Amino acid sequence: MEKILIVEDDEDIRDILKIYLKAESFEIWEAENGKQAFEILEDKKPDLVILDLMLPDINGLNICKSIRTKYKYPIIMITAKTADQDKIIGLTYGADDYITKPFNPLEVMARVKAQLRRYKEYGENTKEDSTIYYKGLILDRKSRQANLNGKELKLTPTEFNLLEILLLNRGQVLSGEKLFHLLREDEYYSKSTNTVTVHIRNLREKMEESFEHPEYIKTVWGVGYIIEA
Repeated sequence: MEKILIVEDDEDIRDILKIYLKAESFEIWEAENGKQAFEILEDKKPDLVILDLMLPDINGLNICKSIRTKYKYPIIMITAKTADQDKIIGLTYGADDYITKPFNPLEVMARVKAQLRRYKEYGENTKEDSTIYYKGLILDRKSRQANLNGKELKLTPTEFNLLEILLLNRGQVLSGEKLFHLLREDEYYSKSTNTVTVHIRNLREKMEESFEHPEYIKTVWGVGYIIEA
C-alpha cells in the first residue's frame, strides 16, 4: 500500500483528499502545519507528498526545499495563487507538479497516480544494465541516480525523467509541447510548455551549464531542446 502525506491547514480540503485517496487504497498521513509535517517526515517514509503552499507556521516552499535535500519522492504542490510566477517558484524549489485551488479531486487523483507510476513502476521495469553514458554524464535508469563528472546530481523525479527523455532521443530536437506530453500522459493535463521550461532551467543549474554555451542541453530557438548525438 503506497503512502501519501497530505500537508494542508484546511480541514475540509484534507477530508476531501482523504476520501478520494482512501477510495484508491492509499494509506494516508496528514499534517495541518509545517511542524507536524516535519515530525511525520522524520518518522515515516511517504511515497508522495501533497503540499499546500500557504501554511500557518512554515512556508510550503521551505518544506519542499527541505524535503529535496534528502528525498526524491514526488511532491505535488497545492496553491491558491494562480500567477505563473508562483507556480514557477514552486517547481524551482523542487516540486514535480502543482495544482491550483479550487481543484477537481479526480484531477488530483490522476496526478497522484501518474507521479507514482513514473517514480515507482518505471524504475522497477527498467533493465538493470540500462545505464546511459554521455560525455561524463551517467544516468542509471534502474536506481534512478544521475552523476556528472563524478558528482551526484540531486534531481527530482520529473527532472530525471526529462533528462532521460532528452538522452534517449539524442540528436533530435524536441519541442516544449512534445516534452510536456512525453512527461504527462494523462487526460487531465492541458497543453502547457511553461513547466518544461522551468525544469530545463533547473536541470541546467544543477549541471552547472553555461546559459550562453551549454554543453549538454541546447536550445534551438523557436523549435525546442536537444542533446546532440
